[in-house]
Amino acid sequence: MTDGRRDIRAVLFDLDGTLADTAPDLAYALNETLRRFGEPPLPYERVRPHVSHGASALIRLGFPYEPGSGPFEERRQVLLDVYQANLCRETRPFTGMPAVLEALERSGMPWGVVTNKPSWLTDPLMELMGLAARAGCVVSGDTCTSKKPDPEPILFACERLGVPATHSVYVGDAERDIEAGRRAGAATLAATFGYLREGEDPVAWQADALIDHPLELLAWLGLDGHG
Repeated sequence: MTDGRRDIRAVLFDLDGTLADTAPDLAYALNETLRRFGEPPLPYERVRPHVSHGASALIRLGFPYEPGSGPFEERRQVLLDVYQANLCRETRPFTGMPAVLEALERSGMPWGVVTNKPSWLTDPLMELMGLAARAGCVVSGDTCTSKKPDPEPILFACERLGVPATHSVYVGDAERDIEAGRRAGAATLAATFGYLREGEDPVAWQADALIDHPLELLAWLGLDGHG
């Protein structure tokens, strides 16, 4: 960090909407599910803000059924099946993120992923993006007993990296990300380039800072222009 508040020794990223732009493939999965059930597709711009909130949020967006009901769960399973078969059609790290990861690696700072996405989707996606072997740790929604906003996954990730949570920063695009990071004792950055819903105010999440582009992380860390 550049303001002297703490010595940051590791960076943790949320996956969907922070490290990677997964919205095109999740929107495809939702629209393919809608098609299979005789419904018209939704415009991408309407789907994108809901992607960080998982499959259930997408089914709620596309269908009128209550979570837990038979029709809801049937459609959710179809969506997950379609998505699993199309994990990386268009998904890519956000523009600037490859340079961020390279800069972290050059500086010797470990990085990892903490996501609520289940491991059976997270692990193959990280492999397909060529990032699995580079990440110091990957903590999925089913790795620990609790998920974000519980701090347990971030604490577990820091343990894996051998860095105290108080010397880490967690970057995410949802309020639960910032809450989890704060509860873990980590510094937090809200990624406003991610999947924000209409009316959401990242300032209210009380992150340490907001970043509008991945490369701003390097400036925040004091790594821009250094190696």
